[in-house]
Amino acid sequence: MLKRIALAFICITLASCNMKEEPLVIGHRGAMGHETENTLPSIQKAMDLGVDMIEIDVFKIKSGEIVVFHDDQLDRLTNAPGNIEDYYIVDLMQVIVEGGHKIPMLQDVLKLIDNKVALNIELKGAGTADKVNHIMNYYIEQRNWSAENFIISSFNWDELKEMRKHNPNVAIAVLTEENPVDAIPVAKELNAVAINPYFKNLDLEKANEIRDAGFKIYTWTVNEPADIDSMKRIGVDGIITNFPERVK
Repeated sequence: MLKRIALAFICITLASCNMKEEPLVIGHRGAMGHETENTLPSIQKAMDLGVDMIEIDVFKIKSGEIVVFHDDQLDRLTNAPGNIEDYYIVDLMQVIVEGGHKIPMLQDVLKLIDNKVALNIELKGAGTADKVNHIMNYYIEQRNWSAENFIISSFNWDELKEMRKHNPNVAIAVLTEENPVDAIPVAKELNAVAINPYFKNLDLEKANEIRDAGFKIYTWTVNEPADIDSMKRIGVDGIITNFPERVK
């Protein structure tokens, strides 16, 4: 009888463990482990791999458009020099990205994703909040995008504050590279939903403190299987990765 009770307890315990929710799989700049980062093929590859969310980076260029690119300088990934924010769209459209791709506008990415997965828009450049908010609202109101499929993040906390002025409801995630616990006060000020820490600066104690403060944890950029397993053991809510297939 005692053996049967013990066996039943073990089965219940294992079932509970198995029911633990898996973290969201978040494609970093699309699926940049497979295709050139922040390009439409990278976005498509992430969707093909079944991600829950895609993370991209945006700048506002001189002619006013919001474009999807990570670096403030073009030279690492393209055949052109200079600061991306100094370009007009007509000239930027002539720039060739590694692999023969073009730099997409935010609307190009939104058309491709078509509300199929969530989108984390990282505000890289200054002055992006107003225009990004305008584009998001258009796609929600006119293109039937779900509001909950947008999340805004940034290392530039002032830009996040600017976004919150424009939009009291959009989900915000506070990006941080240092001790993630230090981001809790600004996350509370912004009424954020998440803190996005660098995985090497995250441990169980810090994760619990963030959770106790009421925030989800979407950690970046986790590529190696051992590190992915470590973040799963900590119980993060989402894993941002160059290789989405490794998280599943």
